[in-house]
Amino acid sequence: MEIQRRTGGARARRTAAAVAGGLLAGLMVTATVTGCSSETVADERPGGESRAAAVAALHRAADVLVRSGSSRVRTTMETATGGTRVSIRGTGAYDFVRRMGRLRLVLPKDAMGTAEHEPITELLASGALFMRNRGAGIPPDKWVRVDTAGIPDGNLVTGGATDPLAAAELLRGARSVSLVGEEGLDGTLVWHYRGTTDIGRAARVASPGVRGPLAAAARGFAEHAVPFDAYLDRQGRLREVRHHFTVTSEASGQSSQSGQPGQSGQRGGTESGNTGSGTESGTGNGTESGTGSGARAGRSGRGSTPGPQGARRTLGVASTTELYDFGAPAAITLPKSSDIYTGRVESTRT
Repeated sequence: MEIQRRTGGARARRTAAAVAGGLLAGLMVTATVTGCSSETVADERPGGESRAAAVAALHRAADVLVRSGSSRVRTTMETATGGTRVSIRGTGAYDFVRRMGRLRLVLPKDAMGTAEHEPITELLASGALFMRNRGAGIPPDKWVRVDTAGIPDGNLVTGGATDPLAAAELLRGARSVSLVGEEGLDGTLVWHYRGTTDIGRAARVASPGVRGPLAAAARGFAEHAVPFDAYLDRQGRLREVRHHFTVTSEASGQSSQSGQPGQSGQRGGTESGNTGSGTESGTGNGTESGTGSGARAGRSGRGSTPGPQGARRTLGVASTTELYDFGAPAAITLPKSSDIYTGRVESTRT
């Protein structure tokens, strides 16, 4: 079997979709996940691996990560809208035992190549997302806490990066799987699997710390099928996974419930409850941070489908998580309650 070799930078450049402005929160006004089901075929790995064995390997990927302890992380979230590709890239570390991670996200530049926003620091924990340097009138030394089980997409894309453990847990819903082949990934031999996973199915069997957010995603997404490409090494460790989502948002960029802080179709705001998921963050390119589900999901599909003012449009979003340097230290300390912002999130949109 021919072994194909790739590098991390080339993979990221070839990803077909990128995040449109900010942290994708404004695009998650009404979220819909769609995708063509992947045809189930027999694996052709030398020595033979049955379809059942391939599915089982993906189902236990999250458990293998927990046994691995920790790793360094690279994330990329991309989409294309209006003929422009935009991406949010992150780097950091993750402790799979404590189910905690830290990411530094670099937001898109404007058309002139000038950075519009300083990098955002995110702390990932069971059921919670902490963000610092988020903008929107929030003091730079304060953290914003978001209950991920209260976000309609379960924070699969809203935060600008998919939680690495949640990305692995999502594979527990894998159903149609085929083995693409063996490849060289950053000097490591990996098995490349392609298929679809089901959010609702994954939520039902996920680990307790991830079950709440995935259950929220199962309720908030109109379709549960998510195409993916996953790469496992000889130890069964997930080295990379790319999920292909399709989100539906208002073509005008406005939520049916947004415009006023604290209003949303479904609450998912800060610790104090003053900031609902329909508030506007103004981060990145000035999009709204709301993830309210007040507007009904429309038809969805691949790519971007523009429409008239106020109509819904679909955007293809690719979320890639890369794991490497297993065993590297991942020291994460969550902020104290006194360091968490409890006021309203202002809009910076003009």
